[in-house]
Amino acid sequence: MEMKGELMLKFFLTFSLFFLLLTPMMAQDSSSVVIIEEPSINYPGKPLIMSLVLPGSGQYYNKSPMWKTASFLGVELGSIVAWDYFIKKAKTLRNEYWGFADSYWDLYTWYLFTENGPNGKIEHNGRQWTENDFRAMSNYEGTHHLLLHLSGNLAAQYGEFITSDSLGMISGYLDSDLVNVVRDRHFYENIGKYDQFVGGWSDANTDWYWEEKQLEDSTEIVIKTPLKADYLDQRFESNKMLDMAKFSITALLFNHVISGLEAVLTNQKQSREKQNPTTIETDVSLLYNPYNPGGVGGVALTINF
Repeated sequence: MEMKGELMLKFFLTFSLFFLLLTPMMAQDSSSVVIIEEPSINYPGKPLIMSLVLPGSGQYYNKSPMWKTASFLGVELGSIVAWDYFIKKAKTLRNEYWGFADSYWDLYTWYLFTENGPNGKIEHNGRQWTENDFRAMSNYEGTHHLLLHLSGNLAAQYGEFITSDSLGMISGYLDSDLVNVVRDRHFYENIGKYDQFVGGWSDANTDWYWEEKQLEDSTEIVIKTPLKADYLDQRFESNKMLDMAKFSITALLFNHVISGLEAVLTNQKQSREKQNPTTIETDVSLLYNPYNPGGVGGVALTINF
């Protein structure tokens, strides 16, 4: 009887323990524990504006990996340094080819060449010289013109400024200080771009030549001299530096935009992750032990998260 009572007592205690553990789980609708943080207001516009102003700052605000902040800042600084370098280099090269033109292109030389032709020659490299073939460099009243500044009695008679189309009426004063060509941006472009002004280069009389440029349905003759070709190469290098400076500015602008978009997308992603609660699933069960008189070997607690 004493043994039976002891077994009944163990069975009762086991059943009570099982019921005690099972009752709270049965009383709940779910066996999950949900941890919910207090709701917070998210402002995606803040990292956007920060990155648009200073790339990388929006990433820093979002607490993104530091390599993102460093990358956008690096591109920003690199673009600014590159722009400054290319702009200064372009200006230096521009001043050099301006000085080159000032030394080797002359208004009076241009007039004489245009009026008389290349040193009285009638052919060059086996090609006959005719005004019809090379009419672009035999007429100073062309499609383009230079601006001339007059002084003294010429200014009183014709005005302070005239164009090169009127070169003939002041031809007797071209080798004086009363007539000066205005060396502005248009001047430095025209003397290198158009055949009309090739005669102003100091080597035009003896060393002019032409190159044939094939177009879609015709062949264009481009007249050059060694000095003009050198001048064009110098302008090309300067313009190439300006193109690189423009590319640096483009990279700078894209860096702002990409940094802003990345900051907004990351901010939105973090916001969605915060709104989804973290779920911890728990499970409590009894372990079976056949060697235990009550059949219970312990309690198992499982947590999945």
